[in-house]
Amino acid sequence: MLLRLLTVLSLAAAGFAQTDAGTKGAALPAPDAHPFRTGVNEVIVPVTVTDEKNRFVSDLDQKDFKIFEEGKEQKILYFSRERNQPVVVGFLLDMSNSTRLYWKTYQDAAMELVFNLLPGDDKYSGYLISFSNEAELRVNTTHDSEKIAEKIRKLKPGGGSALYDAIYMACTQRELVKGEPIEPRRVLIIIGDGHDNASNKTLDQVLEIAQRNLVTIYGISTAAWGFASEGSDNLTRLCEESGGRVEYPLQDVYKDVSGYLSTPSDAGNYALGVETGGYAAEISKGVYGAIAKIAGEVTTQYILRYVPDGSDSGKQFRQLRVGVDLPNVKIRARKGYYAANP
Repeated sequence: MLLRLLTVLSLAAAGFAQTDAGTKGAALPAPDAHPFRTGVNEVIVPVTVTDEKNRFVSDLDQKDFKIFEEGKEQKILYFSRERNQPVVVGFLLDMSNSTRLYWKTYQDAAMELVFNLLPGDDKYSGYLISFSNEAELRVNTTHDSEKIAEKIRKLKPGGGSALYDAIYMACTQRELVKGEPIEPRRVLIIIGDGHDNASNKTLDQVLEIAQRNLVTIYGISTAAWGFASEGSDNLTRLCEESGGRVEYPLQDVYKDVSGYLSTPSDAGNYALGVETGGYAAEISKGVYGAIAKIAGEVTTQYILRYVPDGSDSGKQFRQLRVGVDLPNVKIRARKGYYAANP
């Protein structure tokens, strides 16, 4: 089963090739001092389209899309559906106590994700930030997947969770790649439960800095089956408002298990005991499946770019909406962006 899932991962990441991402530049400036600007106000909007069965719809053309800013339709100046778009990926790993139980599984999966999204091609870059009581930039922006994987191998969970500080660090304290955020695009992948009890920054602050930097955030939740928390809601908000989404690999442990909720047990009415090999196999299957889906989405997006038509709404944060001329599809795209200061 594991071999089959890893094969899926490899196929999902096969699109990462070609297009020069350039060389590294200086560290990002602190956003409070120098708000992010997109050149001549060009706005980039990555879009994911899926059907009612959550399968990617990958054969649309520019004419099938419409994009609206503050309710007014904009002219799309650039469109791409190629699966070879360069991306710089921030891997943010939750090292708090909440990850202890399944850490080995998530550790292996995180390394597999790194190897697939950074396949040894200089056109694709990534960096590693871990967070517990504080956020730490473990590996700065690099093309070398082994450098990141080697650091992940040495990590051990323990302590609190400074998720928001980790996101802020990703947007302000790592080396840039020439051409960001237009080409390559900026993506963050958070492996954690969304809980935060140690950050100096707030949820609203880091959501704003992510939107200013045109970052798309994805989450692979470590929240255990049957548990819901404020952290899960916050992780969902971070991802959905930036155009990404969250996978919950531990929430569907029993969905394909014969006898689910029919086997009485003093520990709970579950078909699989937590200590059993069957349970461990389902956990591993769920985690690797989540990794494959996120890797697949990053490489299967449409890219729309436009320059606002010049009419000034007077708002700093501009609401965006993407429409597709097709019934029964789901569209994921960022909810808006911050206009550059004059």
